[in-house]
Amino acid sequence: MTILQPPRTQGANAEELACRYLLQQGLRLITRNYHCRQGEIDLIMRDTDNLVFVEVRYRRQSRYGSGLESVNRRKQQRIAHCAAHYLHRHPRAGQLAARFDVVAVSPDSAGPRIEWIRNAFEAD
Repeated sequence: MTILQPPRTQGANAEELACRYLLQQGLRLITRNYHCRQGEIDLIMRDTDNLVFVEVRYRRQSRYGSGLESVNRRKQQRIAHCAAHYLHRHPRAGQLAARFDVVAVSPDSAGPRIEWIRNAFEAD
């Protein structure tokens, strides 16, 4: 990723990198950018018997905290509400255990650095 890209492009590139990384780890993609009135979930994936709601965070610098730290309580609640909306619209998916992961992408001299945090937070 180049630093001169607009933030939206950087975010889309980070989501693509995160998706490819998780696919390499054995997860299966269900959908990208699931929208509802409460917000958006970047990636919804399946990891064996788990439905995984993934928030992807791109941080060019760590000056304002890491990607994980940027998923504050309010953001967690929005993701959880959106996940509940998805489960309501897709009842069969509700048969799986659900978890919330965060993938933090940041630049590094050797290329993008990807940090995958499983079970990053619990829904209330």
